[in-house]
Amino acid sequence: MKLLKKSIITGTGIPVRGNDIDTDRIIPARFMKVVTFDGLGAYAFYDARFDEKGNPTDHPFNNPVYKNAEILIVNKNFGCGSSREHAPQSLARWGIKGIIGESFAEIFAGNCTAMGIPAVTTDEKSTAELMDLVTNNPDLALTINIEIPEIRIGDKTFPCTIPPSKQAALLNGTWDSTEILLKNKEQILKTAARLPYMGGFSS
Repeated sequence: MKLLKKSIITGTGIPVRGNDIDTDRIIPARFMKVVTFDGLGAYAFYDARFDEKGNPTDHPFNNPVYKNAEILIVNKNFGCGSSREHAPQSLARWGIKGIIGESFAEIFAGNCTAMGIPAVTTDEKSTAELMDLVTNNPDLALTINIEIPEIRIGDKTFPCTIPPSKQAALLNGTWDSTEILLKNKEQILKTAARLPYMGGFSS
């Protein structure tokens, strides 16, 4: 097994404006009654994307110019509210591979990291400029450099920040706990064999 390291995320952007967008707005609770996360992308921002009669709104996730966008740009305190893992899972299954914002709820950012999605922060002015650049030219490629860290779009660069522990996890590939367990299967089995309460179980 090989750990998947993340250092550069590139793609077009999609701006979703507004502060305090909570996890219930990202993925309404009624869509969480599932066994797996497959298919959750269809319900990302569902109640903001459709009115009470099911008609589509002007939400950016309905705009065809952002159909293949991979980097989400948000404002303050994104992902607040409940700690549901379904929120970043729905965004990932919609196609999001990186998120830029002014600030994130701590648990939401941690859930993103655990999925290999960098959630980097930048200041209010830079966020506004990035949103305007993407709104005016949706085809512009955005690049998040996790190692430096910085954001590049066209001929402009913006500094950004990411907590050192999350940065290291992405750069080293240790964000993927399942892969780490699989990589160390032999050691796990050896340790289990020494535990008296594990006797009698097959591997």
